[in-house]
Amino acid sequence: MKNLFYTLYALFFNISRFLFPLKKNRVAFVSMHNENFCDSLGAVRDELEKRGGYDFVYITRQDLSLSNPLKALAFFTLKSRLLATAEYVFLNDNFMPMGKLNFRKEAVITQLWHAEGAFKKFGLHIPQNDALRKAEIAANSKLTNVVCSSEGVRKIYAEAFGIDEEKVLPLGAPRADYFKNESNKKVALEEIHERYPETKNKKILLYAPTFRDDSERDKEILNNFNLPKVKKALGDEYEIFIRLHPQIHISERATEGATDVTDFPDVRKLILAADVLVTDYSSICMDFAFLDKKTVFFAYDLQWYTERRDFYFDYESFVPGAVAKTADELIDAVKADFQKERNEKFKSFNFSFDDNQSAKRVVDTICK
Repeated sequence: MKNLFYTLYALFFNISRFLFPLKKNRVAFVSMHNENFCDSLGAVRDELEKRGGYDFVYITRQDLSLSNPLKALAFFTLKSRLLATAEYVFLNDNFMPMGKLNFRKEAVITQLWHAEGAFKKFGLHIPQNDALRKAEIAANSKLTNVVCSSEGVRKIYAEAFGIDEEKVLPLGAPRADYFKNESNKKVALEEIHERYPETKNKKILLYAPTFRDDSERDKEILNNFNLPKVKKALGDEYEIFIRLHPQIHISERATEGATDVTDFPDVRKLILAADVLVTDYSSICMDFAFLDKKTVFFAYDLQWYTERRDFYFDYESFVPGAVAKTADELIDAVKADFQKERNEKFKSFNFSFDDNQSAKRVVDTICK
């Protein structure tokens, strides 16, 4: 069924490529991961917007809504034509139909990806069924460039996308520029305090676990966190925010005593406002390391997760903070001092730039 979908999309795209000329300075943003553009796609778009003279096209997951026939029809017809005539295409995730699309040789296709650095394995480094792996390889073969956050992870990205290392550009992570703007931090704190007045004059602990790709395991996440115990131990010093990954499928969120910010629209503001992060295997740890903020890694099921997903380096020695496997260890780690040297080592490997200029570098390099 998916292959039929890809073929149908490619048919409309390839017909449009034949019928319509390339549109100079048309930029297509293909967002299968983050539809509100609070990521590198948004940062690159903002940089292009500042310069002016570009025509923007947006193709998002919402366009795939088969429950809306008109939207679906537009995705296959209008959106495929706009993509076929774009001079520049930026993506933040895999777009599987791409393997069947015959882009013009003048078109520049750039994968910005939705995470920085190299932490847990991704792309061709993780197991996949044969059909999906074939589609992934075909889609990646159309990439002109892949942008990564540091020279240190360049080889890993080349292997994960199955492309030549020369195509991987260590220009920095455009989405990280947002965190280095002091006015953004001020705005974020004001919005958080206004929306959640209980946070005033308190520190914020953000608990942001990732999904397990197993509904039964997902149900255990909040139980293992043991919110009542953590809340009691930390007292009034902290307000606890809980943000669950959208792929964590649980019918009830046991968040009494904490603030559920799962549906807060811009995670970047939560990152700027929070004082401490508690996570497990989520790449959100990259942002806290970049900001020199404390992260505690609550990895109660580390062996189980490693056997199914695995990491590029030994987890317990690589992560930029203390590793806890019980609620008591978690509480102790939150109260302990920030491990500055460990964080700096992690940060310097995953980020080559700390200058608020990554989006500019990407645009200067790609959109000549």
